[in-house]
Amino acid sequence: MSATTGYNRNMRYLVVLAGLVAFVIASQADVVTVEQIVCKLNGDIITNIDLDHDRADLEKQLRINGYTGKRLEDALTEETPNLLRNKIDHLLMVQKGKELELKVDPDVNKYIADLQRQNNVADPEKFQALVRQETGKSYEDFKQDLKNTFYEQGVMREEVMRKIQFTTEEVRAYYDAHKDEFQREERVFLREIAISTQGKDDAAVEAAQKKSKDLVDRARRGERFNELAQTNSDSPTAKDGGALDPYKKGDLAPAIEAAVWDKERGYVTDPIKIPAGLLILRVDEHYKAGLAGFEEVEPEIQNRIMDSRRQAALRAYLTKLRTLSFLEIKPGFEDTAAAPGKDTNWQDPAQLKPETVTKEQVLQNPSRKRVMGLIPIPGTKASGSSSSR
Repeated sequence: MSATTGYNRNMRYLVVLAGLVAFVIASQADVVTVEQIVCKLNGDIITNIDLDHDRADLEKQLRINGYTGKRLEDALTEETPNLLRNKIDHLLMVQKGKELELKVDPDVNKYIADLQRQNNVADPEKFQALVRQETGKSYEDFKQDLKNTFYEQGVMREEVMRKIQFTTEEVRAYYDAHKDEFQREERVFLREIAISTQGKDDAAVEAAQKKSKDLVDRARRGERFNELAQTNSDSPTAKDGGALDPYKKGDLAPAIEAAVWDKERGYVTDPIKIPAGLLILRVDEHYKAGLAGFEEVEPEIQNRIMDSRRQAALRAYLTKLRTLSFLEIKPGFEDTAAAPGKDTNWQDPAQLKPETVTKEQVLQNPSRKRVMGLIPIPGTKASGSSSSR
């Protein structure tokens, strides 16, 4: 071998080696996570990227709640195995909401309209830009998330909460066993409508006064005060129908306390002048001091009983949905709320092998019927109906 030939061969080797090194360095500098399906649920899929996003959201929420250091690590370790379970729960509820044909668009539109009013953004394009800025999502994704939330709430209400049953005797027994929890200070529960006059000229102030008197008249004629508050109040409480925290004697300004303290449930005040504008109040409840009467706390007890049974009822319902669903989970991933006896083994089409059947075997086994002149497909019943789970 000549010196020239040896030199050329060494040069080709060095060029190839340099290329491999450059490829490795580039790969390490820009690591790309490959998206793969980890779960198939009826017509939907869940990917590893979905679970990564959910884990990031979980960590963000935990940090907002004050978790740091080892406490944060422990919480993530405890909750991360349930991310797939939560994702399956969510998809099952949304799918069921669509199956029930729940009408959620009016709720979505009302929610968006309330957000626009609260943020004082009437222009649709500006509002969509605000949504992208605040959520990091496209407006379409934000709106779809809202629809899915209302689907979940609707299924929870119609399929779970409505089916939780208990008797008046159970409510009474709870009251008798927990009387110490129903000892009350005297409190008044109010709702408000606030009409701002700040920075307004005389004509605008006069219009605000006229508007407030009109709202009082409408409320006294029987219109729902919470709805009037949602659409007319300038207070941040508008989103909650004007609901305020309960007040004890002495908590309120003297003039306001005098206007509401001795009034019956449902009473609506005249407009009250305050530094920022005009205030209209409605008395929702007035609890006297001492042991609350059974009728007074009956709704609260019902809610307590419902809350105590809700989670178990929801889990039983989701287990039922799992049992009735097509569900496959890739090895290495686990549904921590799997339905007992449900086969969720992953079936990879690439691993399925065709079954070889000879003509003699067909003649010897009449149950292997031909369908349109073809050998039956493996996994298909003799009748031609699918044997899929």
